[in-house]
Amino acid sequence: MRRYRLYLAAAAILFSTGGAAIKAIHLTAWQVASFRSGIAALVLLAALPESRRGWSWRIAPVAAAYAATLILFVVANRLTTAANAIFLQSTAPLFILLLAPLVLHEKIRRGDVLYMLVVLAGVTLFFVGSETAVATAPDPPRGNAIALASGVTYALMLVGLRWLGKRGEGSAALAATTLGNLLAFVCVLPLALPVARAGVSDLGVLLYVGVIQVGLAYVLLTRGIRHVPAVEATTLLMLEPAMNPFWSWLVHAERPGALPLTGGAIILVASAVNTWLRKPDRSA
Repeated sequence: MRRYRLYLAAAAILFSTGGAAIKAIHLTAWQVASFRSGIAALVLLAALPESRRGWSWRIAPVAAAYAATLILFVVANRLTTAANAIFLQSTAPLFILLLAPLVLHEKIRRGDVLYMLVVLAGVTLFFVGSETAVATAPDPPRGNAIALASGVTYALMLVGLRWLGKRGEGSAALAATTLGNLLAFVCVLPLALPVARAGVSDLGVLLYVGVIQVGLAYVLLTRGIRHVPAVEATTLLMLEPAMNPFWSWLVHAERPGALPLTGGAIILVASAVNTWLRKPDRSA
C-alpha cells in the first residue's frame, strides 16, 4: 500500500510543477497548450494499454471538457500567477455539487451548502482589490477569470467521468483523458503555427511538461489510485495545489498577493474538509 501512496504523491508533485514549467517556455500560450497535450497523448498511448481501450462516442463530451481544461489552464498560467491559476481551478468541487443534481441525480446535502458559501467567499478574494502585473503574470484579472473557467470545465470533466462510471464504463476514463489531450493538440494547433523561434531550453521544458509533468504523472496516477481509498487518494492529490506556488516562487520568484493566497487556502481547506465529511470510508 505504501508504494501506491508514493505513486499518488509523486503524481501530485509532478502535476504541481506545471505552472512554473509553463511560464519557463518562451513560446506562445497556444503553442505550449497544443504541443504539451500532443506529446502527453503520445506518451499515454504508448505507455498505458488502457488508454487504447474503451473508445466510444460517450467519451467525446468528457474529452472535450478535459481539452478545454488543459487549454484554459495554460492560458491562465501565462496571464496570472501559478498560485491563482491552480487555486481557482481547484474550485471544481463547487461546480460539481451544482451539476450533480442535474447530470447524476445526486442530492445536495445541507453541509454542501455551507461548503459552497465558504468556497465562494474564497473566490471573491481573488477579484477584490488589484494585483500588480509582473513579467510572469502580466494580466492577473483576465488570467483569474480564465482560471475560474478552467474550474468549471474541470468539473464538467469529472462529472462526465462519474457519469461513465455509473453506466459501467469507468474503464473508459483513461481513454477520455487521452482523447482530451489529442483534442487539445488538434484544436489549438492552427493558432500554434508557425513556430517562429524555439530555443533548446524551450524544447527541453516542452518535452518535460508533455512526457513527465502530464504523461508520467498520469501513469503514476493510474497505477496508484486503484489501490488507495478514495479519501486518502484525494488528500494526497491535494499536494498539487499546495506545492504549485512553491515551484513558481523557487523558479521565477513569483509571489502571489495576500488576498489570493488567503482565498486559495480557504478553497483548499474547505474542499479537504468537505471531502472527508462526505466519504463513508474516511477511516480506511
